[in-house]
Amino acid sequence: MNISILGAGAWGTALAAAAAERHEVMLWARDRDAVSRMQATRRNTQYLPDTELPAALQLTHDLGQVLAHGAGEGLIVIATPMAALREMLLQLPPKSRVLWLCKGFEAGTGLLGHEILDDLKLDLRGGILSGPSFAQEVAAGQPTALVAASQDPDLPQCAVEAFHSDRMRVYTSPDPIGVEVGGAVKNVMAIAVGIADGLGLQAQAQGQSAGAPGLNARAALITRGLAEMLRLGLALGARTETFLGLSGMGDLVLTATGDLSRNRRVGLMLAQGRSLDDILHALGHVAEGVYSAPTVLSRAHDRRVDMPITAAVVAVLEGRLSPLAAVDVLMGRQARTEY
Repeated sequence: MNISILGAGAWGTALAAAAAERHEVMLWARDRDAVSRMQATRRNTQYLPDTELPAALQLTHDLGQVLAHGAGEGLIVIATPMAALREMLLQLPPKSRVLWLCKGFEAGTGLLGHEILDDLKLDLRGGILSGPSFAQEVAAGQPTALVAASQDPDLPQCAVEAFHSDRMRVYTSPDPIGVEVGGAVKNVMAIAVGIADGLGLQAQAQGQSAGAPGLNARAALITRGLAEMLRLGLALGARTETFLGLSGMGDLVLTATGDLSRNRRVGLMLAQGRSLDDILHALGHVAEGVYSAPTVLSRAHDRRVDMPITAAVVAVLEGRLSPLAAVDVLMGRQARTEY
């Protein structure tokens, strides 16, 4: 299969390297100099410096070339941040098969990926490839499981043919709404867990662990975060079972607890008292939860969905609550039934 991957960040590069073992894969980056460096060194030194790119992997900065490569019976994968998804979709040839990897809501419109495609009214067959996956582990050939979701019944199977291997399992789903909600909301919850864990680590270091968040708090945040994710997903038309799978609970656990999680690191650094601008500069990569959190909360308000953890994260990101005050607000909520 001809596969074109648009975006040479960590995840796009890792997926391209994995697929190049069995398919004709072309990886596109907007930056001509970055492509030249990758061609010369066979490494993406900015995002995956420890991974040698397969000799068969083609690299280009020519958008027309990469789109022609994946058009028709091929597959185009958009591996840009959510902010660029609309722009990329507008460039694709009609009738292309396209999957996007980005997770979140579009700033300004508050739309999920499938809603952006519907809004553009393009003649494309689209869906999402998601699930618990750190790019570094995929690039290293470590076992990973993903889910491909689309309302087009044939597109998820195309993803299986493209990426399923002895090191990567690809499951299929007819519920892109649930998969996309899970992918967006889990980033916000990872910031919340990072904040709690960061406060707990600080308290331990100072010998004042009494009253500080610990592993009990982490478990509560993940579980109640899943409940928030489920409530919003059902309000938007998703299926309950999706949130018990890879793109729901699976991705939430990974992103909230994994040391490679950028969103978790945002929370940890917020707990240290660092400013958001300083944190984003230090990361050097996009942390989608920072940009998605206000939109998640806005869509929840529109559907009258209660999302107190999300609201607390937004308040911290906007500087209206300190990390410690946000924990106090959540713990001080009135008791209620669990479901």
